[in-house]
Amino acid sequence: MSTLAWIILTSLLGGLISIFFAAILTLNTRSSWVSMLVSYAIGALLGAAFLNTLPEALGLAEDPKQITIIVLLGILLFFILEKLVLWRHCHMDECEVHDPEHGHSIYEAQGDHGRSGLMITLGDTFHNFVDGILIAAAFMVDVQLGIVTAIAIFAHEVPQEAGDFIILLNSGYSRTQALLLNLLSSTSAVVGGVLAYFMLHQLNHLVLPMLAIATACMIYVAMADLIPGLHKRPEIGATIQQVVLISLGIGSIWLVETMLKHSH
Repeated sequence: MSTLAWIILTSLLGGLISIFFAAILTLNTRSSWVSMLVSYAIGALLGAAFLNTLPEALGLAEDPKQITIIVLLGILLFFILEKLVLWRHCHMDECEVHDPEHGHSIYEAQGDHGRSGLMITLGDTFHNFVDGILIAAAFMVDVQLGIVTAIAIFAHEVPQEAGDFIILLNSGYSRTQALLLNLLSSTSAVVGGVLAYFMLHQLNHLVLPMLAIATACMIYVAMADLIPGLHKRPEIGATIQQVVLISLGIGSIWLVETMLKHSH
């Protein structure tokens, strides 16, 4: 089998398999559990950002400060994008954000009208595109190295994809829509892999900024969109539950990363 065929096959199958396992973990979840499991999603996002994408970008960068600047600019970019979504909603429909008499906030009715879901899908697309480039680069060195790299990449995607599912459900998307959005996002790995096969040297300079942008997206969604919702349950029991689930989300990313390093 040709190198290009290996790249396409592993990028496609790896994404499907990771989403399949993430779906098993989340799609059977009761609707009443979704808001509770948002805490786990927060932990998975922060774990993926600070234990995976950011260290990977800093390790590849000649000047770490460039990465931190891009992360900061990325957070600002996602803030602006979210504002644009809010402005569009306020002009297209009745706006709960500016209507105090409506009785509830935008975060309490129909999720958050898809804002955090859109943000996380965009960030995940960047991340998967970079994964495809990395898989292609490994296969172009050696097929065995490519297989090992693909397995490692998509193994650590499972807990993150599970978190993405929960965020999409919490944003008001149906289970089918959440699955389709994650499948659509995963195809960017194939696009990145194929492009890297034909023009790897030209794409090398995109890896670092895209990793930094993906990091910014995960941090922004977790801190700006999801954590504020947790403060609506300030009672001690709910707070303990939230801390435990956030820790489990971070721990799941750390555990997968540790196991992959040991196996490598």
